[in-house]
Amino acid sequence: MVTHEREITAPVDLCLPGGRLNPEAVGWTRRPLHRANLRGWGRTKRWEYWGVVTPDHVIGLVASSLDYAGVHGLYVLDRATGEETSKDVVVPLARGTVMPERSGEGAASARANGLAIDIDQRPGGSTLRAAAPGVEVELDIPLPDGHESLGVVVPWGPGRFQYTVKDVGRPVRGRLRLGQAEHEVSERDSFAVLDHGRGRWPYSVVWNWAAGSAPGRAVQLGGKWTDGTGMTENALFVDGRLHKIGEELAWHYDRGDWLKPWRITGTRVEAVFTPFHEKISRTELGLVGSETHQCFGHFSGRAQADDGAWIDLDGLTGWAEEARQRW
Repeated sequence: MVTHEREITAPVDLCLPGGRLNPEAVGWTRRPLHRANLRGWGRTKRWEYWGVVTPDHVIGLVASSLDYAGVHGLYVLDRATGEETSKDVVVPLARGTVMPERSGEGAASARANGLAIDIDQRPGGSTLRAAAPGVEVELDIPLPDGHESLGVVVPWGPGRFQYTVKDVGRPVRGRLRLGQAEHEVSERDSFAVLDHGRGRWPYSVVWNWAAGSAPGRAVQLGGKWTDGTGMTENALFVDGRLHKIGEELAWHYDRGDWLKPWRITGTRVEAVFTPFHEKISRTELGLVGSETHQCFGHFSGRAQADDGAWIDLDGLTGWAEEARQRW
């Protein structure tokens, strides 16, 4: 199914004064233009997720407010040994969680039970600081001139909608400390990916998400949660420029063996993702819970740019995941 999506080029509020979705906010952008002026309690979800891939490690950090709980985490994978270091906390009523209205502006933070996350956003880039027992991360993620990101508003209805910014292939530099060992993160061979989310969600939802980067090329692909809404979160990036793919893609993977190759296909996408590690996350809080299988690996195949040229995806590194939420 090919969608008919509108590009937004001027600042816009996500919500009308009463808290329902602003119809003028539905569309996609090349840079963050939406103000998430959310109202209401219980179904509102806000989060900042950063994923970082280096030649030696994969780093993930998330700060989130789900209204009734804050779910925060810091994760590091040693790519050579497969060893995982993680700290996850759930905070009732999201106490101590700060989430700004705009992507790329202001500060986000979370603190609880030995975990501290600080995300400082400014016009020239973002700084990430996170610490937990045995692990510490300090990263600078500059915003190159002319770099484009994919912003999308997904409308399930006037009272259920999501604004997401997927910013893929950002340069990153800094340091990672694991135990007594300190590791340099160099922008020569590392990249960062942002998932900024603000919205009001249905109780139960399933999504797929894949992102991969290499020098001068990146890809952002999604599925299931956007199906039938008239919007997609699919894009190819070449030298920092976004090529929007307005098509629902087909995802093929084995839920019995997550490490088998995944296939993600459409008229402009022929991608194969081959995992080298599976990260499993589960949270159960009675009536609410989540299960995510996030696989890290390498991409191959190709995707089509706006001018019809096919861009090679071989050598992109990143992840593909399935998440099931009851929240």
